[in-house]
Amino acid sequence: MLKAVLADITRLDVDAIVNAANERMLGGGGVDGAIHRAAGPELKMACYSFPEVRPNVRCPTGEAKITSGYNLPAEYVIHTVGPIWCGGDNGEAELLASCYRNSLQLAAEHGCKTIAFPSISTGVYGYPIEEAAEIAVREAKKFLKRQPSTTIIFCCFSQADLDIYKDILKS
Repeated sequence: MLKAVLADITRLDVDAIVNAANERMLGGGGVDGAIHRAAGPELKMACYSFPEVRPNVRCPTGEAKITSGYNLPAEYVIHTVGPIWCGGDNGEAELLASCYRNSLQLAAEHGCKTIAFPSISTGVYGYPIEEAAEIAVREAKKFLKRQPSTTIIFCCFSQADLDIYKDILKS
């Protein structure tokens, strides 16, 4: 099942929430900062446990890592790094799709049946919301063909974003 809601992702009672992280995985602004604050300091310590693959990079763009949810209602946090929008001709769409595919794969490997996503890359990274939402919904639908008992929630920050996701879910 697919649905979109207007909610605080840190308060959702789901198996896993997805964090729109940065490559360092040590917290930041927006959703990332909110998740780190709500989960508590143990989350940052868990993120430190991932080795750097390059200086200051624990999770390269398009990839995903999983940790416990600590003080969150969610059992797990899946950290994924979306692309920075550079006009659309630099592989952004494939990298964003990879975020969803890799996050959903990790969720499945950990037995998660309910997963909540923020709108990855549409905040400070500047990805146009309509294009990002289309990619998110497309990848979720592909996943649900293989895992139909899963519920995927698109957790929106604003009514405008929610309206966009709901329109795309109808089509």
